[in-house]
Amino acid sequence: MDLNQDELDLEEELETVWFESGPPDDDEIEATNQSMLERQERFREAAGHVARAFAAISAVRKVALFGSVAKPLWKEVPRFREFRQAGIEVYHECKDVDLAVWLDDLSCLNMLRKANVRALKDLERPDAPGVAQHQVDVFILEPGTDRYLGRLCHFNQCPKDKPECRAPGCGARVLLRQHEEFVFDSKALQPGRVVLLYDQAGVPAKRVCAEMVEGRQTGNHERESGNSNSVMPRRKNKSKDRGMTFEEAMRMELDGVE
Repeated sequence: MDLNQDELDLEEELETVWFESGPPDDDEIEATNQSMLERQERFREAAGHVARAFAAISAVRKVALFGSVAKPLWKEVPRFREFRQAGIEVYHECKDVDLAVWLDDLSCLNMLRKANVRALKDLERPDAPGVAQHQVDVFILEPGTDRYLGRLCHFNQCPKDKPECRAPGCGARVLLRQHEEFVFDSKALQPGRVVLLYDQAGVPAKRVCAEMVEGRQTGNHERESGNSNSVMPRRKNKSKDRGMTFEEAMRMELDGVE
């Protein structure tokens, strides 16, 4: 796209400012790297909490984390101008949390959406940035075939009369969002590229998932070794003494979520 004169003038002005201030120093580079690691840490913690909430829904067969949040960060020249101009590499900036959910029954999508909202709200802290609902992408897959069905919609009604709702097939199944020309890459779920957070089959957990759920992650390099196929166990049913299943208790808890 061609830039108009005002945009060219602004571009030149920004470059002049950069050349006057110089490239980032070692402290700025270290601070940026630390910020990227903390961002991934925050996203990993959110993934664990959302997976635990999803595990309460009987139609959920499996939950897996994939994408950049699921693997060790790599270094690259970022979008930030001062680093880009100097060609300085820092850790990759995770944009969002990618969760794959194998779901038996699409009629429970609204319950899934509410569970996501509640889990993220429970993570909010006054002294730290949280993870917004739109930063968690939930990819719905068909159990047995791994066929991509769509994404969990963030809106609290369907259709919402938003531009996003006009994509072909969007809303054909309530709250199952479609993206025009999007093709899900099944290679993203290959072994070694995912962290399995929950499996209805009850596979034992490894330490990384317990840490992810409880928010006790250690250093980035400690998390990198041998933890790519961890599984979070099913949540203990604490509602037995009240004569109801855990899913029934979760439904009651989510009734007040918009």
